Amino acid sequence: NPEVISEAIQTILRKNGCKDAYEALKDMTRGKVVTIDTLRDYIKTLDINKEDKKRLLKLEVKDYIGIANKLDY
Repeated sequence: NPEVISEAIQTILRKNGCKDAYEALKDMTRGKVVTIDTLRDYIKTLDINKEDKKRLLKLEVKDYIGIANKLDY
């Protein structure tokens, strides 16, 4: 599910000083069909560090696990 990458985008937005990262992603995704291409198009518009942008653009859903490896099941 591509929406999982929105967590990574929020984290990078906060790192780059965006205080309303959650709201920005909510507005972009709420009630819409979100694809990996939609997210990449959004990432391209962000005014963030160049290296952070490159890292986000390379991110694949299959590779992104967030904090899952730290959770105790």
